[in-house]
Amino acid sequence: MIFIDACFKKTTSYTPIWMMRQAGRYLPEYMKVRAQAGDFLSLCKDYKKASEVSLQPVDILGVDAAIIFSDILVVPLEMGMELKFEKGEGPIFTNPITNEDDLNILDVNKSVKNLSYVYDALKLTREKLPQDKALIGFCGSPWTIATYMIEGGGSKNYTKSKKILYQNPEFLHKILSKLTQALKLYLEEQIKAGANAVQIFDSWASALEQDVFFEFSFKYMLEISDYIKTKYPHIPVIIFPKGISGFLDKIDGNFDVFGVDWSTPLNLAKEKLSHKYTLQGNMEPCRLYDQKAIKIGVENILNTMQNAPHIFNLGHGILPDIPVENAKYFIKLVQESSRI
Repeated sequence: MIFIDACFKKTTSYTPIWMMRQAGRYLPEYMKVRAQAGDFLSLCKDYKKASEVSLQPVDILGVDAAIIFSDILVVPLEMGMELKFEKGEGPIFTNPITNEDDLNILDVNKSVKNLSYVYDALKLTREKLPQDKALIGFCGSPWTIATYMIEGGGSKNYTKSKKILYQNPEFLHKILSKLTQALKLYLEEQIKAGANAVQIFDSWASALEQDVFFEFSFKYMLEISDYIKTKYPHIPVIIFPKGISGFLDKIDGNFDVFGVDWSTPLNLAKEKLSHKYTLQGNMEPCRLYDQKAIKIGVENILNTMQNAPHIFNLGHGILPDIPVENAKYFIKLVQESSRI
């Protein structure tokens, strides 16, 4: 698989490419399946439909890897929290964590068992996916997931989470440790079900100052990565902490690929990290609104990453109103322009 080879810094015939959120609302085919499923969580829990939308970008766009369709918050959901997705508001936990009693109710082993619909979707997708295409499993970082559990949903300032962080850091560490244990087992089950690589998303890494990031976020991502790499060294681990360009000097750990968000200069990431890791990214997602902008972005990134291990991706998820023809153009352009 060209994607897996690139993860391990092997020479490839072209730069492999996939997109975060590639199974999503910009595809009419996805919207049709979503309408059949009803709501978002129902789609996540219907393993046949989840597999169908996971495969759509491979069939329609020709990307080099599929990522299983799910959500990072199914883990706390299956640990015992009440989760709903409100239109226009995003995810909402109706019983956010406020104290240790709330945390103690949550069950790690129950969550791993209850997430069988994700494993079933992975198995089915791997069976249907062409053998030369990789299948990516994923989870959120403990810090990112914890913010939703504490705030009760999305947040601009993370004030509840940070209040705990600074007033009661021991309690936050307990939350993060419990999540880390669940996520290690969750990714392991994904690998057993057929995932060829796994990615850990830390969407809210930039909410933390440097020392706090390494203590309350990166430390736990590395614990997950160490667990996977020790037991499954043949499985690439991708780390994606968004918005930490100022911390790159201190990034070090047992993983294979570092995801670069679009706000981080790629030449800086290459200078600091390319000798240790394959870099993934970092096209500005809004460039996909215009084909001329796509062409310029692709040329700049390919030139920057010349003679260095690289997986092409957006610097965050594809937006829901991107024209499908532009997405197709983007994928084909990268594959053809980078071909040796």
